[in-house]
Amino acid sequence: MGKFVNPFTDIGFKRIFGQEVSKPLLLDFLNNLLKGERTITDLRFLDKEQPADYRDDRSLIYDIYCQTDTGEKIIVEMQNKEQPNFADRCLYYYAQAVSRQGEKGADWDYHINAVYLVAFVNFHMDGLGDNFRTDVVLMNKQRKEVFSDKERFIFLQLPVFHKEAEECKDDFERWIYVLKNMEILDRMPWAAKDSVFRKLAEIGEVSNMTKDERIKYDAALRHYRDTLNVMRGAEDKGRQQGLAEGRLQGLSEGRLQGLNEGRLQGLNEGQLSANLKTAKNLLSMGLSIEQIAKATGLDSKDIEKLQ
Repeated sequence: MGKFVNPFTDIGFKRIFGQEVSKPLLLDFLNNLLKGERTITDLRFLDKEQPADYRDDRSLIYDIYCQTDTGEKIIVEMQNKEQPNFADRCLYYYAQAVSRQGEKGADWDYHINAVYLVAFVNFHMDGLGDNFRTDVVLMNKQRKEVFSDKERFIFLQLPVFHKEAEECKDDFERWIYVLKNMEILDRMPWAAKDSVFRKLAEIGEVSNMTKDERIKYDAALRHYRDTLNVMRGAEDKGRQQGLAEGRLQGLSEGRLQGLNEGRLQGLNEGQLSANLKTAKNLLSMGLSIEQIAKATGLDSKDIEKLQ
């Protein structure tokens, strides 16, 4: 087992980002993510306000739901395996986070706070291409301007991030490098000079867990690995079945093509034999080679051989 927790497990993800003691880590990550746009000075966790069906362990989706000091709702989630309609799923839960802000009574003026959904996607997501980071906002199509700053989706496509530690240019890239490689690191890079990464090393080190925390983490790690293995097994089985069916279909199509070609060849040969027989009869009746060629469609040279 690695020195640090696997952040792609439920326990590991929540340990790094989802507890009061790790709040400075989440603040630092979000402020680096939104650097140049705004600064979050504080936040509070809203997990108890989340609907019970938000997390789906079968697809290895883990989430943190919080609110900034100025009222914005932020959903941070880790999605480990591709699932059908994942983009639609994001829209659905974004809409729920918006609708929960509605107030009863005639005095509510429909003011809502911005909702950010930050998704770590640990697979190649349709529509993102080779981009590591993709920001999605509500746009005015004609003017190509942001229509509303209340909607924001940020997708971080982990498989296309290939930088090594020495290649990371800023704290945001350092965060991504650590999260992607955390379970296999022997030491926490940048911890000597940066208090955030020192804190991350402290919180993320497996040996710093209590006995109960370790038991829960071990169970979460087994669940994560078992689920991935089941998914890979299903994918491999589907791939093998597809190959077998494709091979069988190829043989069937080849057999059918052979029969069709044989039938066509037989018909052509039969027609040729009949035409030659007709040509021979016409020769005996005294017709010219040109007349016979026109009547039967045969080449004049073939007709001459019948004389």
